[in-house]
Amino acid sequence: MASPVLSNKPHAVCLPLPAQSHIKAMLKLAKLLRHRGFHITFVNTEFNHRRFLKSLGPNSLDGLPDFRFETIPDGLPESDEDATQDSTLLCESFRNFLPLPPFLELLVKLNETASSVPPVTCIVSDGFLSMFTITAAEELGIPITLFYTVAASSFMGFKQYRALMEKGLAPLKDESCLKNGYLDKVIDWIPGMKDIRLRDLPTFIQTTNHDDVMFNFCMEATDKVDKASAVVFLTFDALEKDVMDALSSMLIPPLYTIGPIQLLLNQIPEDSFSPIGYSLWKEETECLQWLNSKAPNSVVYVNFGSVAVMTPQHLLEFGWGLANSKFHFFWVIRPDLVVGESAYLPPEFVAETKERGLIASWCPQEEVLNHPSVGGFLTHSGWNSTMESLTAGVPMLCWPFFADQQTNCYYTCNEWSSGMQIDNDVKRDGVEMLVRELMEGEKGKKMKKKAKEWKKLAENATDPHGSSSINLDNLVNQVLLRKN
Repeated sequence: MASPVLSNKPHAVCLPLPAQSHIKAMLKLAKLLRHRGFHITFVNTEFNHRRFLKSLGPNSLDGLPDFRFETIPDGLPESDEDATQDSTLLCESFRNFLPLPPFLELLVKLNETASSVPPVTCIVSDGFLSMFTITAAEELGIPITLFYTVAASSFMGFKQYRALMEKGLAPLKDESCLKNGYLDKVIDWIPGMKDIRLRDLPTFIQTTNHDDVMFNFCMEATDKVDKASAVVFLTFDALEKDVMDALSSMLIPPLYTIGPIQLLLNQIPEDSFSPIGYSLWKEETECLQWLNSKAPNSVVYVNFGSVAVMTPQHLLEFGWGLANSKFHFFWVIRPDLVVGESAYLPPEFVAETKERGLIASWCPQEEVLNHPSVGGFLTHSGWNSTMESLTAGVPMLCWPFFADQQTNCYYTCNEWSSGMQIDNDVKRDGVEMLVRELMEGEKGKKMKKKAKEWKKLAENATDPHGSSSINLDNLVNQVLLRKN
């Protein structure tokens, strides 16, 4: 029989979409909940569990007495590859393989071992897994919070997929729509999003196939949102006020903005959390010593995230653009960044930049962005990267790859005035020109000033009386601790 102390302790099961940025955000939220007195069971896929053990060490997931790791299968063939899984295959597997039975089995197992862990009292699910986690919560009769680790504006874009389909705007009629200006069509009826074009919405509408896996997966991922007990967005009120106001009037569950999570985490003692890391790749920290030797605001940080890939030609154009700008740069090049082959930069590039450039395969990004020597960020516009850059007060050059990155880029450049976009067809002269503008031009100075303003607003949102802090309190007290 469970001890009274265990029985009274709330137990949150946290399940992220199995991708680096989603896992990182969910782990941070889980740490905040643990600090609020929750027992945490964090559920990774078996594939990512193995990757964590590889990158963080064999004992890294032993957990703590009240923060344990469990796994469920992802339905894909076994692989030991140290790379991001194919998004389409993963989403197709989640749609067809249906992880509901193994997930329910895990929940039952956790409740059966009530002598060592308290009974499960709530689920915190990645919003993109709601097609089966909502059902699991209903079967157990417990509250479920959907955590969308994307911008509220991107969620609004995904939420419009059905309407776009019903209006015949998506999927595209044929391939010519990608080139004939069709994507420049302004969509003026999306609540809270003015002047948005088709090309600025999450990119999975840019398919000609009605059965496209990603288009349907993302559409289905917002279908059940009204059945949730609450919906959480990784943003803060001042950053996306118009969209959040629109969503609040559209959706049934209460909505909470709780970003930037790292600023909330910074306010609690970190000592007991130190065994729990975030990265699926081994982080190289030598870059921090290199940055220490550089002048304030003198380094361009370059990182295209965990999923984006490019051609060998793109790699060269970015490389020579950085080299020709004559600025110092720190560039993260993942082993799988170049499609189908290893990333290769010629000896003459290495010789040209050896005094000014540093290349690593992965790094602790938030520490890098907050380093005083970093003056600008060349990014793929992933949401974690965008939020981390704004939180650090660092302006951006944006080269969005897919999914919600186009939406993040649009807002960064147009609504938040903290970035400039690089053309999809990368040319070294264009990269050089924009890097110079970012680091020393008039527009760059304005973007830096604006990014600093967003940094201050992010700090305000997460101070003890700020909107994100209050929202976290309300999420815990009004939803997660609620008895259904």
